[in-house]
Amino acid sequence: MRTKKIDRFQGILLLIILLYSIFVSVKNPAFIHIETIFDIIRVASTTLMVAMGLLVVMISGGIDVSFMSIALFGSYTTIHIMISMGIDNLIFAFGISALIGGLLGIINALLINWLKLPPFIITLGTQNLFHGIMTTFIGDKSFGAGVLPKSIHSFGQAAVIKIGGVGLTSSIIPVLLAGALTWFILYRTMTGRGIFAVGNDEEAARRAGFNPFKIRLIVYVFSGILAGIMGMMYVAQTNALYPNKLVGDELMVVAAVVIGGTKITGGQGKILGAFLGVIIIYLLNTTLIMIGLSSSWNNLFVGTILVISVAVTSYQERVKNRNNLIFTE
Repeated sequence: MRTKKIDRFQGILLLIILLYSIFVSVKNPAFIHIETIFDIIRVASTTLMVAMGLLVVMISGGIDVSFMSIALFGSYTTIHIMISMGIDNLIFAFGISALIGGLLGIINALLINWLKLPPFIITLGTQNLFHGIMTTFIGDKSFGAGVLPKSIHSFGQAAVIKIGGVGLTSSIIPVLLAGALTWFILYRTMTGRGIFAVGNDEEAARRAGFNPFKIRLIVYVFSGILAGIMGMMYVAQTNALYPNKLVGDELMVVAAVVIGGTKITGGQGKILGAFLGVIIIYLLNTTLIMIGLSSSWNNLFVGTILVISVAVTSYQERVKNRNNLIFTE
């Protein structure tokens, strides 16, 4: 499957980011400091991780709002096991959290397939279910810096590179690996073709030989695995773990992916677009105070960009359908 590296819509997003960055730099020169740029990358890295998983799910025609609960469930359970058993190993931490995330993703896929209800309703339910199981049967106490395994803290403090004494977070490594894997799955495998096909037309995909249930299982497991990894990244960055953190931030990630040009109905979406959507949200969130605006303006700007993105994506689809003589209501 061949795709253009940057389409017109992604070019517009890049232009928005560039122009806004120039505006902020003029208003407040502190923005162009490497420390500010690295800080935006650091706080955005965890969202970028789950955005990759959500992107794949949405391209397949699904939706998932349980990934933050999965991230918390995976990381909390893993840390609880490590502390209880005296384990201090970074690979074990990420591996077990990812495994738990994948298992919870299987539950999502099975429930969607069995109950035949909209994925939004199912994952909204499992969001509360997973969090409730964790706090009821695993634990609900917080873990501070003095209790967490040292390997987790070391990973959170490690830097890939340092410029002027300021380090770029090592969390960018799993994000880049996840991005590369997502690209490979979507554009270099038959599974990727199936994901796009099911998202465009499930019945047509079935006639073409794709199994919609298998595709659905793959995308929700993939999303769960990335959520589990994201949960451990978050613990490493904050050097703390709270049983009620993360849950509630799902719609921000959905907004970022949609702003990036992913169709809510499925069949369309690009990794670069999702990346740019996340950057736009965190750029606004980080810089509004720098230009003299309160943080309450963030929702207004994000909401405006989201509405415009959906309108543009819808318009592009109508033009495409018209050119192909396909008329929809």
